[in-house]
Amino acid sequence: MNTPHVVVEPHILYLGTPVVLISTVNEDGTHNLAPMSSAFWLGWRGVLGIASASQTTRNLLRTGECVLNLPSVNEVGAVDRIARTTGSYSVSEFKQALGYVYEPDKFGRAGMTRVAADTVRASRALECPIQLEAVVAASHGIGEDSDELRGFISLIEVRIQRIHVHPDLLMEGNANRINPDKWSPLIMSFQKFYGLSGQVHASRLAEIPEKAYEPIAKL
Repeated sequence: MNTPHVVVEPHILYLGTPVVLISTVNEDGTHNLAPMSSAFWLGWRGVLGIASASQTTRNLLRTGECVLNLPSVNEVGAVDRIARTTGSYSVSEFKQALGYVYEPDKFGRAGMTRVAADTVRASRALECPIQLEAVVAASHGIGEDSDELRGFISLIEVRIQRIHVHPDLLMEGNANRINPDKWSPLIMSFQKFYGLSGQVHASRLAEIPEKAYEPIAKL
């Protein structure tokens, strides 16, 4: 007999999405690197859900460009080292309460190598097996029907300009196809890091109680 479903009210709905390290350029010309997991792709378009007040969002809207670096499970340690850091010198009260700290050198803290992109000023993270150079196509608000949430989260559409892939991930005999049997994306599910075969690493974000997200959970 099938067990009947029950009604629940989770504080967050991170049901499992790929981790992205998004690199942008700061006002002073330095380079920012930020982990995120609210992203998906349709063709050569990407959609990013990101806090409107974040340094990454400010950089995106000011410069109109970024690189979406996709880590595999092998880069999980680098991702976690910058998971509770911000490139903004002024750390918001909300982020302070979650344990975030200012970090001006995100690439250095992550232990990743910054290399030049071909079509944008933002940098690629060399260690990530897939890197997508992108420009901003459109920006929208999310939660515009809620007085409390309006202006809190931005939905940014980007257009992919160029794709860099480690050759080990390509299908044999096809230079333009990624072999899904070889690609092992890093997945975030309810703040924990997973590969396609299970949890792969402890997560600093998972140390934050889910209840801390309650103020914005259902706005």
